[in-house]
Amino acid sequence: MTEITLHLDLDPDRHRALTDLADAEGRRPEDVVEAAVEAYLRAESGLVRERAERLAEEHAELLRRLGE
Repeated sequence: MTEITLHLDLDPDRHRALTDLADAEGRRPEDVVEAAVEAYLRAESGLVRERAERLAEEHAELLRRLGE
């Protein structure tokens, strides 16, 4: 596993909400943030795939010529 360190400047209301949620779930705030990142990446992966497919389609001729 690769580790990343984030320094978030949360306003007091968001910090309180994060710590309250973590406490309610019996988790660390870091675990809640990690779960949020994972959910975001899952949600956005389709968008990335769509954009890549669109670009490949738009540049199909160029890609074909580069492959020759």
